[in-house]
Amino acid sequence: MASLKEMRNRIASVQATQKITKAMQMVAAAKLRRSQEAAESARPYARRMAAVMANLAAAVDGKPGAPPLLVGTGRDDRHLIVVATSDRGLAGGFNSAIVRAARERISQLLAAGKEVRIICIGKKGRDQLRRLYADRIVEAYDLSGEKVLTIGSAEPAAQLILALFAEGQVDVVTLFYSRYKSVVSQIPTERRLVPAQVEAGAESVDLGGAAYEYEPDEEEILKVLLPRNITVQILAALLENQAGFYASQMAAMDNATRNAGDMINRLKIIMNRTRQAKITTELIEIISGASAL
Repeated sequence: MASLKEMRNRIASVQATQKITKAMQMVAAAKLRRSQEAAESARPYARRMAAVMANLAAAVDGKPGAPPLLVGTGRDDRHLIVVATSDRGLAGGFNSAIVRAARERISQLLAAGKEVRIICIGKKGRDQLRRLYADRIVEAYDLSGEKVLTIGSAEPAAQLILALFAEGQVDVVTLFYSRYKSVVSQIPTERRLVPAQVEAGAESVDLGGAAYEYEPDEEEILKVLLPRNITVQILAALLENQAGFYASQMAAMDNATRNAGDMINRLKIIMNRTRQAKITTELIEIISGASAL
């Protein structure tokens, strides 16, 4: 049995840990509000771009010369998996859920004989995936030094995707991230970037009864819009990830704080029982000594 001094030291250690987890919970809660606002603010822009793309794609559907980013290469042999996670941990299973979804998809593709390459955005995804697929990771991006996510945060990954596609090294590009739903719910999400995924239920652009003619034509507009859409989709995923990360971290640190409190209570009970047993033993020894006299 541990001595009273050891028990006091252990209680003090757990109390110090509890203070840290409580502070991390408060910091995550403060950052969650700003991250949630940023993620929700990006959604209308992404939805509007999806609506414009849906209208333009409908106009060029079936026409020769449609942009390859929209219709693809016509093959399904070479896949690029983009895995967006956080650069930090202590957020429960947030990062692991994204990596698990990506890993399942990679396993399916490899089993089907497809060629797979990986781009990691975030250190946690890179660290987990390189244990199994280190030779398939093309590039890994670290965003831990960026305090605010901007279009420039997503630009390097988007440019690499476009370069690989232009060189004919990939046919299909799929993005994995976590969609923020609520403080207690983050959903690992798979989204196809190339060929462009035109949402079936995308809101149509209200023309007010007017007939519009595009200048330049739809194909030329899409050639500019499609690369921009890849950057926007990656940025939106990063913003969703950021909000989901802080929500998960807040919940994880709240659980850790509660568990630390329960452990402190248990340790105090054990320490009190140990002290009482020690006092009882000393009293029995004194009474036995006095009786012997």
